[in-house]
Amino acid sequence: MAGVKLDRVWKKFGQNEVIKGIDLEIAPGEFVVLVGPSGCGKSTLLNLIAGLETLTSGDIRIGEQQVNDVPPKDRNIAMVFQSYALYPTKSVHRNITFGMETRHIGHQEQEQAVSEVTQLLHIEQLLERKPGQLSGGQRQRVAMGRALVRKPDVFLFDEPLSNLDAKLRIEMRTEIKKLHQRLGKTTIYVTHDQVEAMTLASRIAVMDNGHIRQFGSPDDIYENPVDLFVAGFMGSPSMNIVRGRVLKNGSCGIEVTDGEGAIVFPLPEALAGKVAERTGQEIVLGLRPEIITHRGAHAPGSNVFAFERAIDVIEPTGPDTMLVFTLGGSEAIGRIRPGEAVAVDQPYRFQVNMDKAKLFDPASGIRL
Repeated sequence: MAGVKLDRVWKKFGQNEVIKGIDLEIAPGEFVVLVGPSGCGKSTLLNLIAGLETLTSGDIRIGEQQVNDVPPKDRNIAMVFQSYALYPTKSVHRNITFGMETRHIGHQEQEQAVSEVTQLLHIEQLLERKPGQLSGGQRQRVAMGRALVRKPDVFLFDEPLSNLDAKLRIEMRTEIKKLHQRLGKTTIYVTHDQVEAMTLASRIAVMDNGHIRQFGSPDDIYENPVDLFVAGFMGSPSMNIVRGRVLKNGSCGIEVTDGEGAIVFPLPEALAGKVAERTGQEIVLGLRPEIITHRGAHAPGSNVFAFERAIDVIEPTGPDTMLVFTLGGSEAIGRIRPGEAVAVDQPYRFQVNMDKAKLFDPASGIRL
């Protein structure tokens, strides 16, 4: 088993810098997800690790070996792409064994490998079918089987589920996680889907404009975002970002003003200490939708504050109902239980757990 280490990795296409001095160390057996918006450089970074793109500068190591100039076939990696890239005229069996045939692996070893991976992926009954006779999920399993028989040190996944429908995406996500738990292989997975990142990863690297903004566990990324970009990108629905002003009138609070009037959100002691020297200054308040909710939802002892706002939109989702309203001149979302008495254009009394609130510097975007 091998880890992966990136040291000051840069990639330019002409004068366009796509990867900008990234340092990243992935431990053997980790499942690391590279997540970020389109164009942030995550697929390019994966291609650099795979050897499909050449470095501009920096070093990449897989295990103890520096692989900067090592061709992809000699890096002992296996890659699963967004497109299944199967041979349409070959059977499932031949699609899986074709790479082994080109490497002159013996017939008996091929058959044993096929038997192992097809049972692992539950596709043993599909061996004689052609790709055109398979569903999207089955094709992706075949593509994974083709990667598995290489017995690589590192698995690389480039948005492998983006072509699947929502239900199948969830099923395949579970299958990939089970597969990693069974094999324990180092895995690097690219996606733009925050939910995929949160559910699959042991650690997440949040990328933006060629940089890694934050690298940490899913819980740490979600609960302790390093800046406004990470706070706004991770989470579905995303964190409510509200601009306000620090007030100190006996106790510390954040005043938020809009057409419906002013609300002063009281800060618990731990947060108040972070803005003690900022009285009268602008600040950014971050509130996730699940902490703005209905009466009685918060645990006893929480620093709960109640406020009213008129509801603009009601979005039932089944297990929850999302309420869209205006706060500080921006659109905000609260999450309440289904069945609450609520109507559009009518005021609703929310309760917010201020222990879970976040504060950000308005100039730098850094969390305080």
